[in-house]
Amino acid sequence: MSVDVAGAEKKQLLLAEGLLLPASMVLVQAFTVGALLLSKVAFNVGMAPFVLLAYRNLIGSITVAPFAFYFERIVLAMGLHYYGLRATNAGYTVNFLNVIPVVTFIIAVILRMEKLKIATCLGKMKVFGTMSCVGGTMVISLYKGKLLHLWPTHLLKPQLQAVGAVSSVPDHHNMLIGTLFLAGSSLSYAFWFIIQARVSKEFPSKYFSTMLACVSGTVQAMVIGAILNRDPLAWAVKWDLQLLTVIYSGVFNTGVTFCLISWAVARRGPTYPSMFNSLALIVTMILDSVLLGTDVSVGR
Repeated sequence: MSVDVAGAEKKQLLLAEGLLLPASMVLVQAFTVGALLLSKVAFNVGMAPFVLLAYRNLIGSITVAPFAFYFERIVLAMGLHYYGLRATNAGYTVNFLNVIPVVTFIIAVILRMEKLKIATCLGKMKVFGTMSCVGGTMVISLYKGKLLHLWPTHLLKPQLQAVGAVSSVPDHHNMLIGTLFLAGSSLSYAFWFIIQARVSKEFPSKYFSTMLACVSGTVQAMVIGAILNRDPLAWAVKWDLQLLTVIYSGVFNTGVTFCLISWAVARRGPTYPSMFNSLALIVTMILDSVLLGTDVSVGR
């Protein structure tokens, strides 16, 4: 009887995990969409990427600290991501999230953490999916088509004009440089997922490892940020949109997101979280156009 009860409880736990894992990854994508839009507006106001990154990690470490107490960090990935976002726009940036699962899968296969199994139907689907993601991203990055007028745009224009965040900083807007930053960010994120899979086996306490990651990231971002932004005024955060961006990014897009990703990687492997990145693509593109007025075109 006890064996049957234990088996039933295990089955229920597996069923709950099967529902909670994808739901948590969808929640991560929702946090990502909000962070992309808020960060772009903050950069338009003049906030420096590494200033936001330092404060974001600081808030993230404070958020995770009450749950428990990774030395490997993704400051490089997030820094390149922010510089790419500042040089382009949120709708364009989110396309590169679709490259992360491809690069992660290729690296995992090379390191023998994933099996390709090209002779099987699943293996062929993985190869086809990889080619589709890479091809789609290249088309979006290189092809410039006609503008599409699908809906009313720039609904937040009056509010953004009040804080001086309607147009992006012209000195930083460069699609080529932004694309290079985003490509480097995707590669760095892929390596982080691979490393996270190894860390979760050796150091299973996801709350403690996340807090150590955030603390380490805060120190690194502050050092790099101090080198790139020596003006003390660049580090001043007022009670405005910049503070909202810092708190939101730190709590939801760093603390909560890292814990959820760490759990998913430990249970399903390094490629699982990045499989959900495409969910943010359509939502970000629509909101970036409707709220911030970014043009929607065929291609980039």
